[in-house]
Formats: sequence, C-alpha cells, structure tokens
Amino acid sequence: MVDNANWELKNCCNRDQVRFLVTIGVFTVVILALWRTILLTPFKLITVFLHEASHAIACKLTCGDVEGMQVHANEGGATQTRGGIYWLILPAGYLGSSFWGMALVLASTNLTTARIAAGCLALALFIVLFIAQNWTLRGLCIGFIVFLAVIWVLQEETSVRILRYVILFIGICLSCCIFSSLLNELTSALFLISLVKRSVANVYSENYRCNEQFVFSL
Repeated sequence: MVDNANWELKNCCNRDQVRFLVTIGVFTVVILALWRTILLTPFKLITVFLHEASHAIACKLTCGDVEGMQVHANEGGATQTRGGIYWLILPAGYLGSSFWGMALVLASTNLTTARIAAGCLALALFIVLFIAQNWTLRGLCIGFIVFLAVIWVLQEETSVRILRYVILFIGICLSCCIFSSLLNELTSALFLISLVKRSVANVYSENYRCNEQFVFSL
C-alpha cells in the first residue's frame, strides 16, 4: 500500500487517481455482491448507527435532549429524543448519513484525514456506548472501537497500511445502504407498499398532515 498516493481528483486523472476510482468501483461491486451475507452485517449496522447518531446530533443542535439510542440486529434502529425541532430531527438521519458517507470517502484521499476520520468515528462510538439502550448497539460500539484500533496499529506499526482503504470501504458501504433505504422509502411513499414499518415519509404525513408522495417530492 502506498501512503502518499494522490487520491485527490485535481487535474484528473493520473495513475493514483485512476487507482482511487477503480478502488471505489471494486468496493461497490464487492458490497453489492455481499449485500445479503453476514459478512457485510457489521458495516450495515455501523450505517444504522450513523443514521441514528445524525438524529441525535440534530436533536442536540436544536436544543433537545437525547434520552437513548438503539441499533437492532435486523438493521433497524431508534433514537429517543425530547424537545428540539422535530421536523428537523426527523430527516436528519438520511441527510446526516449521506454527509458522513461523503465525508468518509473524501477523508480516505489523504492519510492524515483518514486518521482524523477514524479517530472521530471511534470517539463517536465511545460516546454512544454510554447512552446505548441495547446490547446490539453496545456490542457494535465495542467491536468497531477494537476494529479501528487494530487497523490503526497495523497502519502505524506494520507494513499492512490499510486505514485509508477501510475508511473508504465504510464510506461506500454507507452510501450504498442509504441508497437502498431511500429506495425502500420512496417505493413505500409512491406505491403505499409497507417495505418499512415506519418510514420518514409516513411519520411526516402523520405528524404534519401532508401526503407521503408530497413529502418525497420535497
């Protein structure tokens, strides 16, 4: 692995940048191929974690209180909040997840930013560990903290330097999961098919008395 490879897409495309784009393509194919397997489950659960964390962040930013958070083995999750601006908290899950996916992909283009991303993710997992309300989320937090620590040690102490690739993989997996979830939500809203029990469009329509199709048109 080459630590100083230039993955930034300025004056595209030299050899390193082509490698970066090819890596994204390969990771996307691998993720789609393993989509229904248990191998991808931890990464899909970390996506749920970031989705719920985005709700929590929106709640705190709008002066609310986060009372608890859950991530379930069936790839569902819930964040209990009190106060705050609900109509901003509600869509923050998908908006935040999309942002984190983009941020992780961009962070992978540089070793320093990849280190920062890994550190921030580990810190977020550590903080959520104290408000986790079920053992799936607690196990996810502990497991990924250990996983990131191992990857960090390998990066710094050995020739197995894969931190940037791990951050990139998580970012792409996050993007794929968000696309899949939004597709389910959109299908539910447009065709009134219950692919998800409580979609964002459904909750909006219940709380603000608007049509689900109208919510998605926004």
